[in-house]
Amino acid sequence: MAPQRRAATKAPEGNGAAEPRSRSSSKKDRAPRETQRPWLRTAGLGAGLVLTAFLLWSSLGADDRVTEALARRGEVLAGRFIEVPCSEDYDSHRRFEGCTPRKCGRGVTDAVITREEAERIRSIAEKGLSLGGSDGGASILDLHSGALSVGKHFVNLYRYFGDKIQNIFSEQDFQLYREVRRKVQLTIAEAFGINAASLHLTKPTFFSRINSTEARTAHDEYWHAHVDKVTYGSFDYTSLLYLSDYQEDFGGGRFVFMEEGVNRTVEPRAGRVSFFTSGSENLHRVEKVHWGTRYAITIAFSCNPDHGIQDPAFP
Repeated sequence: MAPQRRAATKAPEGNGAAEPRSRSSSKKDRAPRETQRPWLRTAGLGAGLVLTAFLLWSSLGADDRVTEALARRGEVLAGRFIEVPCSEDYDSHRRFEGCTPRKCGRGVTDAVITREEAERIRSIAEKGLSLGGSDGGASILDLHSGALSVGKHFVNLYRYFGDKIQNIFSEQDFQLYREVRRKVQLTIAEAFGINAASLHLTKPTFFSRINSTEARTAHDEYWHAHVDKVTYGSFDYTSLLYLSDYQEDFGGGRFVFMEEGVNRTVEPRAGRVSFFTSGSENLHRVEKVHWGTRYAITIAFSCNPDHGIQDPAFP
């Protein structure tokens, strides 16, 4: 995972430690030295323990102190977009005029993919992942490369299962997948004012299934903060299509944009598309799933045609 770049955030209101009350100096002056010293040692030890506990709490819990929702599950959004300053991450890669981000930001919409389409495409993920699944909490299915989580490893489902794949998927499944990808691509192009033809589908683009099972390998540890442009290199624009509902199908599992002073969450909703430029301006993580099962598709685009991949074809 990419290294975290995290600024300190404010403590939640009402949770701050109370200031210690001052004691009367006259009482201390009257106290015998031999009784004062043990008290001071105890007080010093207690203060040290409190400080240690506070620092530990800050380092472990700061990322969970989300203060603002960018998109709640109960909302139905025609479109919401926040522009943010672009990072310098794109400068270390070849630039493509008219595509490489100069306008950066993040958007959410519920008006691109219908809930019926989301239900149908989720069935593709369920059928594919029924062939395997990780021993840990996070499983992936990549119809492009054929990568499928099985136990603690990955297999190529096209080679591993051969002709049996035709009994699992249909041509209509792959046609729907391509159509959904096209809708997401057009949405990103419109939001950032670029030609959709300049966006090239790139890898990894994949289904994810996350539950509360304990992680078994590093691949199961999906909750670490990262930057897609740093992690993958080819990514210029990232999108997530959610296929299940926060607080109905699963608990936890919100998407978190991490930034100085405030974190912002996207609460998954079946059919919701969340998209953003892939640089450090959009450092992010996913909360741990506490119960149920969370389904989504990560669909990524590159401005570099050399990093492009083709839509999957029915075998």
